[in-house]
Amino acid sequence: MANNESQQPAQNASTLDEIRAARLQKVEQLTQAGLTPFAYRWEKTHDAADLQAKYADLKAGGEVEDEVAIAGRILARRVFGKLAFFNLQDESGTIQLYLDKKVIRDSMADNPNAFNQVKQLTDVGDLIGVRGTIKRTEKGELSVKVQEYALLTKSLLPLPDKWHGLTDVAKRYRQRYVDLIVNPDVRETFRKRALITSTIRRFFEDRGFLEIETPVLQGEAGGAEARPFVTYHNTLDMELYLRIATELHLKRLVVGGFEKVFEIGRIFRNEGVSTRHNPEFTSIEVYEAYADYNDFMTMTEELISEISRSILETTQITYQDHTIDLTPPWRRISMHDLVKEETGLDFNQLTDLAEAKSKVTTLGIKNIEECDSLGRLLNTVFEEAVEANLIQPTFVIDYPVEISPLSKPHRSKPGLVERFELFIAGRETANGFSELTDPIDQRARFEEQAARKAAGDLEATGVDEDFLTALEYGMPPTCGLGIGIDRLTMLLTNSPSIRDVIAFPLLKRDRADETAETSDKNSE
Repeated sequence: MANNESQQPAQNASTLDEIRAARLQKVEQLTQAGLTPFAYRWEKTHDAADLQAKYADLKAGGEVEDEVAIAGRILARRVFGKLAFFNLQDESGTIQLYLDKKVIRDSMADNPNAFNQVKQLTDVGDLIGVRGTIKRTEKGELSVKVQEYALLTKSLLPLPDKWHGLTDVAKRYRQRYVDLIVNPDVRETFRKRALITSTIRRFFEDRGFLEIETPVLQGEAGGAEARPFVTYHNTLDMELYLRIATELHLKRLVVGGFEKVFEIGRIFRNEGVSTRHNPEFTSIEVYEAYADYNDFMTMTEELISEISRSILETTQITYQDHTIDLTPPWRRISMHDLVKEETGLDFNQLTDLAEAKSKVTTLGIKNIEECDSLGRLLNTVFEEAVEANLIQPTFVIDYPVEISPLSKPHRSKPGLVERFELFIAGRETANGFSELTDPIDQRARFEEQAARKAAGDLEATGVDEDFLTALEYGMPPTCGLGIGIDRLTMLLTNSPSIRDVIAFPLLKRDRADETAETSDKNSE
């Protein structure tokens, strides 16, 4: 009778503690037999995908005497007396191990118990290395016909049941290592994320941009409207902030003479969490002297379409229920025109804030009490009535100056700035603008921000005097761009939540951990 462990939910047979205790006994048995349950190395010649590709044409029942050596994790075990079949998984994929008692006995003559040991002392989840030849079984399964093996790491905890998997979403994020073991699609998402990041870096380096690192700890948080994390440096006796953007330091580099710079790095914002927000995330910020926001819209199209072609081999993608065409050129339309198109309300014709609020209220839009200017009101209407409908790639351009404290005034539209945000699938994917280079205007905008901060706005920033000093030395005409790599990865991997594309997202403390800690404290 077959011993098919892959179909037996281990948690139903005994408790987790009992399973762990049984596996620790096997560790002891292996040690007593002179074997190491935790090996030091294994010499591999191939991975599973290599073998599947190389021997794809081998017919059922065929054998090849090529010697191969692979290693990976046991995902399933089926034992039939003198034969055993393991499913082995490595980073590239899976392959079957064909274990024949006679073959192993002859090849591992110095250990006559080798077959019984691999049959009785291994479990699903163990890491094993094998050497052998290639065989395709009569049922058509490509296999490594094992001649010798070594247990590389004994797993003490069981993997989730094959049929139900790791279905608790919070547990998947909290124990990402298990999620990666049992869900190949999750590994593929993070493989694509790595390729997206490397493609972005190569795109800019090929165009002459330099990547230069800037400080994470900053004396004045700036470059965005966001609530920062606050920390303290004991030796320097000073309060510091984790950066909310890399912008102001990268622009200092432009002042210093670097004409093309960028940084890919972690950003920290002490804000709420949602399917598209995480307190720490990865962005790229790019700055080019002598360029403006028109240049960077074109470059953004080129970048994202190139990433899609490189990673997905197409610019026609599916995100949730939408088919999206990333082929340039993309639509460019002002925020004013989009709001008018969607709601019929023309902010170009409105001059009185109270009258404008009255008209906005008739649209059913709420939370406008704190809008203290027409520009802020326009932005609120856009966010509430328009943003979610921007499914195809759309550059929303020419933003109100009130919500763009670092952007250059529009050269022909008073009250607006030369700024764009790229929206795809109803969410912001990129943000760019012609940079404000006038230190007098920049000081006035910083001071307005500082006044809002003093009045209790937790997302407003203070006055960065050193950055203003840098501007007074003179910054050339410059354009900047920021792209959230997490959101871009969500789009290109069809992931509904930002937590699906961050390997270790920040989560609330596990209640079990809190209970244990409370118990420990009570026992002290």
